[in-house]
Amino acid sequence: MTTMGDIALLRLVAQRLAGPGHDTAAGAVRWLTAAQAQDHAGAVTSVALRTAGGTRAAVEAAFDAGEIVKSWPMRGTLHLVAAEDLPWILTLGVPRVMAKAVVRQAELALDDKTLEYARQLTQEALGGGRSMRRDELIGVWDEAGVTPAGQRGYHILRHLAMTGVVCFGPVRAGEQLVVLVEEWIPQPRRPERDEALGELALRYFRGHGPATVKDYTRWAGLTATEVKAGLAVARPLLATIQAGGVEYLMDPATPDLLAAHRKAAREVLLLPGFDEYMLGYADRSAALPAEHADRIVPGGNGVFQPTVVSAGQVVGTWRAAGKAGRREVAATPFTAFTRSVAAAVPKRYAAGPYPR
Repeated sequence: MTTMGDIALLRLVAQRLAGPGHDTAAGAVRWLTAAQAQDHAGAVTSVALRTAGGTRAAVEAAFDAGEIVKSWPMRGTLHLVAAEDLPWILTLGVPRVMAKAVVRQAELALDDKTLEYARQLTQEALGGGRSMRRDELIGVWDEAGVTPAGQRGYHILRHLAMTGVVCFGPVRAGEQLVVLVEEWIPQPRRPERDEALGELALRYFRGHGPATVKDYTRWAGLTATEVKAGLAVARPLLATIQAGGVEYLMDPATPDLLAAHRKAAREVLLLPGFDEYMLGYADRSAALPAEHADRIVPGGNGVFQPTVVSAGQVVGTWRAAGKAGRREVAATPFTAFTRSVAAAVPKRYAAGPYPR
């Protein structure tokens, strides 16, 4: 019988947090399909942890090479995606978000004429392969009379990203720069809608499963009709298991992967706050006891704390303390760390791809 503890361990190997990592940073992102990325430094760590011999430099090199980009492709939230995937994922995940954004845009006096003018200014500023920091681009708008005050700048940028005009590409001084999608992604994939719905579902369950249909619906931000259409394509290619009377779908290869790497899956991990191991599911109880859920999102403010994971279970939080170049890890258990977990935390931090 499959237990919830088994679900957690299966997810670790499915996400490649345990077992063999991906050969490249782009491969790791492509496998997850989309990885939440509000915190750039944490997103780099998340990708590096899933890459064989992964380093932060290798992940940033993938940004600079145009292999990985960041945008708002689903749920109105920043995610990393493989560059060639961005256009087609936008077509699926953005329409509902943009429909809801109309009210806020009206409050900010962002009418169609203003947004179109901002688009023209952006294309002129970035055309010819140029890139800019976010504040530099917003400065261009401000100078031309499109004031960014009162969150207008953020909403204009998000609108341009969700309509496929811009995305975040190369990295300068730890910050991703804004580029034009049509220039930065010269060979986008554009599958037909039904194919795209099927691919999104299949890739989610392969890279995140075991997961439920409810998990997928929340992650993708799609309608029930769209989810049903995608599952019609994906389900025949997936395996199903039952745990706690609930159906979970996953890549058929995941159980064998866990069998081969169960010891690694039981080891201690230090994950960034917005890692897909927590953010990729509507129901996190397989890895996070309900009584401790508020410990990783204090006050329910939407800011997820970095987590200490042992044997697939979140057992505490951690943070890096000290000045750059001399940081040390400080971990806080939910109850008490075992001796082995306490000993493993500083070793994991010292050996891992964390900001120094």
